[in-house]
Amino acid sequence: MSSTDFRPPATRLRPAPSAAAATMPAPAPAHAPVASLSEESRATFITRTYLHLYGAILGFTLFEALLFTTGLAVPIARAFPSVSWLWVLGGFVVVSWLASRLAHNAESRAVQYAALAGYVVAEGLIFVPLLLIAQYFAPGVIQSAAVLTLFGFTALTVIVFATRRSFSFLGPFLCFGGVMAMGLIAGGAIFGFQLGTAFSVAMIALAGGSILHDTSKVLHEYPEDRYVGAALELFAGVALLFWYVLRLFLSSRR
Repeated sequence: MSSTDFRPPATRLRPAPSAAAATMPAPAPAHAPVASLSEESRATFITRTYLHLYGAILGFTLFEALLFTTGLAVPIARAFPSVSWLWVLGGFVVVSWLASRLAHNAESRAVQYAALAGYVVAEGLIFVPLLLIAQYFAPGVIQSAAVLTLFGFTALTVIVFATRRSFSFLGPFLCFGGVMAMGLIAGGAIFGFQLGTAFSVAMIALAGGSILHDTSKVLHEYPEDRYVGAALELFAGVALLFWYVLRLFLSSRR
């Protein structure tokens, strides 16, 4: 947040700028949307964002591999039933909110990276029980879900980049859908009812809408120094899509 610039009266005595300087374009504001910058700046921002996204996906994959190869996945999965799912969900929401706030608002690049890494670790932990079930009861389904998730994310990304349109209008629908989903998940945890195939399909659609919305924000709204926060938002959409694609695949094997 910039403070008001109070200039002393003596500055009025400075020479007037030259004609050449007067015709130069004014520099972009510090937090100007990347869409208002040069083509080169936009390309650099997008490249950085997607490199960080792929780095987050790689970090998630390596973290899961570490947990499974060291045997830590089993005690972690066993610990989840001993804790109410509402506490797990509430903790994850808090971590997600905090990580997003830091990645988007912190001036320190190290803090932004720490927020992204923390979010990846949180996602990795919450995925452990689902991945463990898939590994033991539906071999091969993790790879199939990962391929379908990658295909879906790529297709949605191409749509946004090809059309160049803003999908900001999806924001209210995504917010409403997210609140409804949280309510259903909480209700299932409290009253013990199962959220079936229709819920997974609806959540896949919600994740797809989130990817469209966030990708268009990357193109039109983000400042060029917030590529870490942009990568975090995109990673959240990819993780949500992967979770419910995998859940849908598992339900079809029963």
